[in-house]
Amino acid sequence: MSNAHHLRTEILSGLTVALALVPEAVAFAFVAGVHPLVGLYAAFIVGLITALIGGRPGMISGATGALAVVMVALVADHGVEYLFATVVLMGILQISAGVLRLGKFIRLVPHSVMLGFVNGLAIVIFLAQLTQFQVPGTAEVSGHGMSGGEWLSGWPLIVMLALVALTMAIIWGLPKLTNVIPAPLAGIGITAGLVIAFGIDVPRVGDMASIEGGLPMFHIPMVPLTFETFQIILPYALILAAIGLIESLLTLNLVGEIVHERGGASQECVAQGIANTVTGFFGGMGGCAMIGQSMINVKSGGRTRLSGVAAALFLLAFIVVAAPLIEQIPLAALVGVMFMVVIGTFAWKSLTIMRKVPMTDAIVIVLVTVVTVATDLATAVVVGVIVSALVFAWESASHIHAKTYKTPEGAKVYQIQGPLFFGSAHAFAELFDPSGDPGRVVVDFAESKVADQSALTAIDALAGKYEKAGKKLELRHLSHDCHELLSKAGQLIVDADDDPDYAIAANYSVRTGVLHAGH
Repeated sequence: MSNAHHLRTEILSGLTVALALVPEAVAFAFVAGVHPLVGLYAAFIVGLITALIGGRPGMISGATGALAVVMVALVADHGVEYLFATVVLMGILQISAGVLRLGKFIRLVPHSVMLGFVNGLAIVIFLAQLTQFQVPGTAEVSGHGMSGGEWLSGWPLIVMLALVALTMAIIWGLPKLTNVIPAPLAGIGITAGLVIAFGIDVPRVGDMASIEGGLPMFHIPMVPLTFETFQIILPYALILAAIGLIESLLTLNLVGEIVHERGGASQECVAQGIANTVTGFFGGMGGCAMIGQSMINVKSGGRTRLSGVAAALFLLAFIVVAAPLIEQIPLAALVGVMFMVVIGTFAWKSLTIMRKVPMTDAIVIVLVTVVTVATDLATAVVVGVIVSALVFAWESASHIHAKTYKTPEGAKVYQIQGPLFFGSAHAFAELFDPSGDPGRVVVDFAESKVADQSALTAIDALAGKYEKAGKKLELRHLSHDCHELLSKAGQLIVDADDDPDYAIAANYSVRTGVLHAGH
């Protein structure tokens, strides 16, 4: 494929994304209770900076609904200037997260959570499009879609559905004929051409709000530089930074699976932070990665930073010089594009594999999907990770057991198998019979691992029981730090050349027997 063809594909992908960004940015500005240009400026600045220095070429960032629903209370109570200050602080927090390399913790998100996440996202994108099937001016946009308003009916509804179907058919069928132009762009162009040429009366972008404006100007947030202001904006900044990074890093992984690339988490955190810090000083509402728009870009052929940069520059051009033309695009065409994104985003395979995977994984997939639709994407991911961690701890706790045998000398040996940690400490204690065991007992940890402070406490408690019964206890194949951290049982460890070497996530005071977090 020639360089000219690559260049054309990247630029046209960027144009497609920019066209789809307009109604999204306007809608999310309404959600946050700010002027549409505040959302459009955020989409331009965040999109441009993350396209240039983000962790994954091809990703698209901008104003998002998940952030907007958090911002609305701040704007209502304190005004838009406090929002700008919050976005600046949000960006600083995200830069700090990137510098500290906290992005690597996205690896803790299980695959079942990812499936539930993309399914919930697809449903949220679908519900958000239903707003366009209401009479312009009567619908109130919410974080996930429509709220109130009168539905289209009769002939207007039929025309709207027909145009949506036409756009979807073009997007589905065009790639079978040619890849010269991205299918979503062709769908928007052909549908818009028909509507404008025949003067078809359907809702258009301009019916939402005017997008005409000038270049974003540098603007220091007009808030008092006091500790009280900091107390107001810090909680919002923390929440926004966390939601923005979770969504951005999940998008990073999702796009990475499509384009077969890995890494870039810390770089993405820093890029999002710089983008939001700059946005706050240029009158934007902040943003994060947009999975729907990223999918449009990738499916349209956008693979390099050029497509993201082109999308941002096209968006700015729409605002400054081409607003009257863009405002004539029928919303039905953009709805058709987003419906195809929904079809492509939803993990249809999850409907079949849920019957094959463990029941707990199936429950997590459904739970994350439901929580995503009911609340927001970040909350759903946190809930999914917590539930998955609890399930893992429960299942691991049931895996600890012991093989026993007696030596020729009459000693009883317990060969512990499975991890010893807070979840299995109780089951570990029940493996032994201090009153019925012989005078010498050996506990072998060669096939186990002492993982935390609860495990250390359980070993010490066991030593106390055998000491009270007047019997000799030996502990073998424990790591050297176990020897140092155990109080009562430390002197019972029998050193060997093949002792394991691992760190325990605890700081156990030998003098007081008190456990402290950290190691």
